[in-house]
Amino acid sequence: MSLELSKASWKLAFSDGGQRVRTTAVPGGEIGAVLKMVASAKAKFKLAENVPTLSCYEAGRDGFWIHRALTAAGIGNVVVDAASIEVDRRQRRAKTDRIDAQKLVQQLVRHDERGDRLRVVRVPTPEDEDARRPGRELERLKKERTGHTTRVIALLALHGISGVKVRRGFGKLVRAMRGPSGEPLPAQLTAELAREAERLEVVRTQIRELETARVGALTKPTKAARMATSLMLLRAVGVNSATVLAYEFFSWREFKNGKQVGASAGMTGVPYDSGGTEREQGISKAGNRRVRALAIELAWGWLRYQPGAHLSHWYMERFGRGSSRARRVGIVALARKLLVALWRYVDQGIVPDGARMKTET
Repeated sequence: MSLELSKASWKLAFSDGGQRVRTTAVPGGEIGAVLKMVASAKAKFKLAENVPTLSCYEAGRDGFWIHRALTAAGIGNVVVDAASIEVDRRQRRAKTDRIDAQKLVQQLVRHDERGDRLRVVRVPTPEDEDARRPGRELERLKKERTGHTTRVIALLALHGISGVKVRRGFGKLVRAMRGPSGEPLPAQLTAELAREAERLEVVRTQIRELETARVGALTKPTKAARMATSLMLLRAVGVNSATVLAYEFFSWREFKNGKQVGASAGMTGVPYDSGGTEREQGISKAGNRRVRALAIELAWGWLRYQPGAHLSHWYMERFGRGSSRARRVGIVALARKLLVALWRYVDQGIVPDGARMKTET
């Protein structure tokens, strides 16, 4: 069975491994209706009620609650990376939920019977998924803080006011502010600035609360907390980098080697070699964007705070004397190597070569 999900209805496609595909629809979110259709499809295909059922759907907005509901009902389910689903390459192709569901169930049959490639998303436990929420909320709040701050600065610039620091308590100063010639600010502008300052203060308060809670969570006896605390012992790794890497990446995934680490972060190369054309297309970016961005930021910090480390020497010898573009390309390669080294550190206790701890003088 494959499920093509939408808000109003779910399109279901069934196959017994043959050429015939049955499609039907149920109201969106109705797991009970899905189970009834599974039983009906078995009867139509003249299969026994205890025949195992394998289902799939694309990873997306609905998350993993459907996966957990189906597996709890005894259905083997996989969540599929949408980028791995075959599509017609014509510029104009027929696309409906029915066609998509049929193609997906046919690919699922090939995936199950012949091992054809279909990338399956690793599903976190409810506890691991919930533990990622504070970090992601903190990321959104910091973007909101930047948005409110730049909005205030832009509004003031419209009236010739610059150099103002939008610190705590800015809202109390709005009504006393004057233009370049000493004239009071327009009434509507003053009111808008006051509202922006009020929203900004709410965001700042929530950021402080989340940062305090994040530090408190590191004292809990969880795998993610232990990994984050261990990472923070290394120079160049702060509380934000440590918690994001631990909760988003290292603690709930089971990597077998460094290649899987780099691939999960979307930092593997994508070569193009066809006929007489051969070139590199850059990294795949088919992975966790938060971890990828953080790894690159962390790589720059590693060069600064860990100049004696083996990875820093490798980067300086290969890219340090190159152009600015070469250094930017090289920092991505360093970020991938550093990510693998940090995984080995938290997983196997292997300290990166030449790295210094914060306790060292």
